[in-house]
Amino acid sequence: MKRQIDKYQVSLKAFIKNEKGEILALKALETGTLNGYYDFPGGRIDVEEFNAPFTDILAREIAEECGGVEFELGEKPVALGRHLIPADPATNAPEIHVLYVFFEAWMRGGSIKISDEHVDHQWLDLSKVEIEKYFNSGNLEGARMYLKK
Repeated sequence: MKRQIDKYQVSLKAFIKNEKGEILALKALETGTLNGYYDFPGGRIDVEEFNAPFTDILAREIAEECGGVEFELGEKPVALGRHLIPADPATNAPEIHVLYVFFEAWMRGGSIKISDEHVDHQWLDLSKVEIEKYFNSGNLEGARMYLKK
């Protein structure tokens, strides 16, 4: 059988830390693939952002999802994860493979104002919670890798 190269969409995610070292987790919508779990701020790269710095793209996503927070963003990825968006026969949408690339960030001010992409938020000490109860898929894989660094 001939080897087939996989195609991935890329989603940039942030582990945003507060002054206590807790990480911002955003409660996912009930209608999405993360239903019942939390997400990390971030999102997929837009077509017109192909040449933009990753940190600029992620800063845009954080602003969209978290409101006017002030933060400092690390320049290098700190973890990776893979997420599967299942095919939807009703809309004829194909299965989508997403590669999560996680960066570390530090909250410097402002307050969280979540967008309509999530329903709530929580600050979590990832080393003190059962992360499997909060995260699944690529977020869980990324959190596990982050904890090992």
